[in-house]
Amino acid sequence: MKMQEHHKVALITGASSGIGLATARALAQQGMELHLLCRNKEKSEKVITDIIKQSGNTNISLITCDLRSMKEVQHAAQGFLDTGRPLHILLNNAATFNLKRVLTPEGDEEMFAVNYLAHFLLTILLLDRLKASTNARIINVASDAHWFCKTIRFDDLSFSKGFSAFKVYAHSKLANIMFTQALANRLKYSSVSTFALHPGGFGVRTGLGTKNTIAGKIIMLLLSPFLQSPEQGALTQLQLCKTQNIASKNGSYFKNAQESQAKPWALDKASYERLWLASESLLANYLD
Repeated sequence: MKMQEHHKVALITGASSGIGLATARALAQQGMELHLLCRNKEKSEKVITDIIKQSGNTNISLITCDLRSMKEVQHAAQGFLDTGRPLHILLNNAATFNLKRVLTPEGDEEMFAVNYLAHFLLTILLLDRLKASTNARIINVASDAHWFCKTIRFDDLSFSKGFSAFKVYAHSKLANIMFTQALANRLKYSSVSTFALHPGGFGVRTGLGTKNTIAGKIIMLLLSPFLQSPEQGALTQLQLCKTQNIASKNGSYFKNAQESQAKPWALDKASYERLWLASESLLANYLD
């Protein structure tokens, strides 16, 4: 018997704007129980109120968490576990883009920390709950930006030298796909599956890249006519959230709502296994 949408539980990171918000709205309309992990409490509470009014679905709760802090990620994961709820969908959607090099309070380069490392930690901390749920799936929002970064900079993950905004963003998205590959190998004998995706098209009109400088806002304004709406950009991850019997595609990369192919260097086993070990080492204090 197929599980109905209103019996499913999803946790979505970065759901207060952009494609995360568009996805949350669509899933709420179908009656899914949602736990939205967001940084800005006041903004996110308003978002949840609006979603409830639009959908009539009151099964929506907020997990306040700044993904720049691994301590907060650990606390957020434990907060969800303490609810005792199952978890059928983990949508690792949140991302940031900086024009200048920014370090987190814990000393990590911010794009690598938010776009990748925090999601690695969140996933591992929630993995047993996912395994205990029915036909669970982990969806990692990556990007075709990985085309422009052919290797993980293992000797300098924080880009203390040679920082370039788009290159470092691409580096974090390459890490998302490699994580998906390594995770898929570890999940192949379980009932959990994992996928990576590019939202589709040239890009999506979101707030990404506008928070740091006027230049960021101008760049996004100039690109806006060529970008998809958040609703269009959310279609691929919505499909991965909703499609039944997709476990056979474990580890696959999707874009434009269909299976695609990541670049070969993103699928290199030696590299993605090395990244897994490096990530565990960076996060050792939070994985005990």
